[in-house]
Amino acid sequence: MSLLFKGRSQGAERTGIALSQRIVMFFVSHVRQALSSLGELWRNPAASMMTIAVLGLSITLPSTLYILLKNTERVSAGWDQASEITLFLHRDTQAGDIHQLQTRLGLWPEVESVVHIDKAKAMEEFQQLSGFGEALSYLDNNPLPDVLLVTPTSKHTSPTAAGLLLDKLRKEREVEVGQLDIQWLERLHGLVGIAKELVSVVALLLFLAVVLIIGNTIRLNILNKRDEILVMKLVGATDAFIQRPFLYTGFWYGLLGGLLAWVTVALLLWWMGDSISKVTQLYQTQFKVDGLHGQALLLMLGLSILLGLAGSLLSVHKHIRAIEPK
Repeated sequence: MSLLFKGRSQGAERTGIALSQRIVMFFVSHVRQALSSLGELWRNPAASMMTIAVLGLSITLPSTLYILLKNTERVSAGWDQASEITLFLHRDTQAGDIHQLQTRLGLWPEVESVVHIDKAKAMEEFQQLSGFGEALSYLDNNPLPDVLLVTPTSKHTSPTAAGLLLDKLRKEREVEVGQLDIQWLERLHGLVGIAKELVSVVALLLFLAVVLIIGNTIRLNILNKRDEILVMKLVGATDAFIQRPFLYTGFWYGLLGGLLAWVTVALLLWWMGDSISKVTQLYQTQFKVDGLHGQALLLMLGLSILLGLAGSLLSVHKHIRAIEPK
């Protein structure tokens, strides 16, 4: 009985060792094939660098446009003040009524804040800035009205929502005139929308071109190694085993192309730094372009690797299966 138990335990131990060896050999085989495919790229530097350059430069253009668009959106977030609504009140409106109106409007869910500009202070500032201080002192009455500056909440800064809020504010009895530059807002949002669609279309076309180029490169590699593939199939190698080096080649193309795109984007942003600084000085704003860092960099590298694998998959599934010993 003890001999039987001992034999079973030894059999289970051998099974566990065999399973662990299979797992180790599986990873060792993948590492070998990955390094072997990298060595193939190293042995053909000219062709490899051309393919990597095509992939990297193709990713550079949409990546640069994406960065500029994101930074523009970040800066234009402060331009939502363009949706600030100016309410000119009737000149005979009493101070108590103005205070009540300001308090009432501040309770609206569409309103972020309400600022009152007193007509007396407005006249003082106008006298100082206009250069007509002495002439204005001869006026019997202050011709300027009290003004309320209404800032909508972030959900109501779009042209449509701000326009609806303006119509609602104009119905208040104390309001004589309400102003909002709707056209400027519509143009801003329209330009940003066009830029987003343009980046998406350009990226889609370039990514498709990258997949086709890498697929064609892998196809040529497969045809060049047709005799080797035939010998491997004759000795019993599976299609999955034969495909791995070519898939790893696509992986290396994607990774190296993504790194090249990252370096190129950084150089482009550095080169454009002076021009961007001049533009920001004209608009009197602080604008520092943030490049590809953290999640954005990982996303770009993952996308480039995915494109490389997609291109290699297109070729290996079709051409390796078509190579069969007769």
